Amino acid sequence: MKIRTTVLLVCLCTLLSLSVASCGGGTGGGGGTVSGKKFKVAFVTNNASDFWTIARKGCEAAGRELSDVDVEFKIPADGTAAEQRRIIDDLLSKGIAGIAISPVDPGNQTPMINDIAKKVLVVTQDSDAPESDRACYVGTDNTAAGRQAGELIKEVLPQGGRIMVFVGKMDARNAQERFQGIKETLQGSKVEIIDVRTDDTDHVRAKANVADTLVKYQDVAGLVGLWSYNGPAILNAVKDAGKIGQVKIVCFDEEDETLTGVKDGAIFGTVVQQPYEFGYQSVHLLAKVLGGDRSMIPANKQKIVSTLIIKKGEVDAFRTKLNQLRGR
Repeated sequence: MKIRTTVLLVCLCTLLSLSVASCGGGTGGGGGTVSGKKFKVAFVTNNASDFWTIARKGCEAAGRELSDVDVEFKIPADGTAAEQRRIIDDLLSKGIAGIAISPVDPGNQTPMINDIAKKVLVVTQDSDAPESDRACYVGTDNTAAGRQAGELIKEVLPQGGRIMVFVGKMDARNAQERFQGIKETLQGSKVEIIDVRTDDTDHVRAKANVADTLVKYQDVAGLVGLWSYNGPAILNAVKDAGKIGQVKIVCFDEEDETLTGVKDGAIFGTVVQQPYEFGYQSVHLLAKVLGGDRSMIPANKQKIVSTLIIKKGEVDAFRTKLNQLRGR
């Protein structure tokens, strides 16, 4: 899938929206108080990475626009479900009214989400728990994003070859769906998936997994990272092994090292999300619903934020817009 720079810039306009009216981004419905009451809401991530810096900007922008919410942004130190629960218990003790959470382990955390949903408004973002009582999901169609990654893999390996996939946890629904999208797209091709290696969000282990793969599978033709930090981990391990260009890389998200790798040609392409919109739209949705207006919740209870493919020719324009969001 090839994206022209002009189209890319239009899509990126959404990332830069600082009001509901700008460029059609952030469909929140404007500032002002819905009910006259001040609500406390929270945005809880599933790990600590630069990806969430951009989501924080979206939360902050929504908080500036809305006079009826105070927003807390929480990052679990160890990226575990237990730490997320501790954070949420602390938020509940402070009188939080609404939470947007990216569950680490949606299946096992569904009872927790259901319990919390009896007390406060809960939406999921980034990683969904569709069997839970969450009010809505805000984020990527991860299966579709996986298909985009699959197309990149087929493009960079036209003759096929063996690939290894890397991710933090396969329990997370976004990891499962991305992998499913990749498998669907590669079906019938000459690309063979060897296996999936997990690292429990340990960045040192993430790189070690790649290094081990390069030693164990001398014929490996491609490496695929499903989470944001996997891109840099793969890139650095391939560099250390002296196999840049020899082993092809496809990954997700927009960490600086990933984008530099794409621009340099070391990484063939990356599928990027719009985390700014995760924060912006989640806060707007929480505020609307808490104020008594459920019109922002679609019938299927999913607000999908589109993904983009970034290849070598798109890096500079994308990075310029991204740095504005990061305040650089």
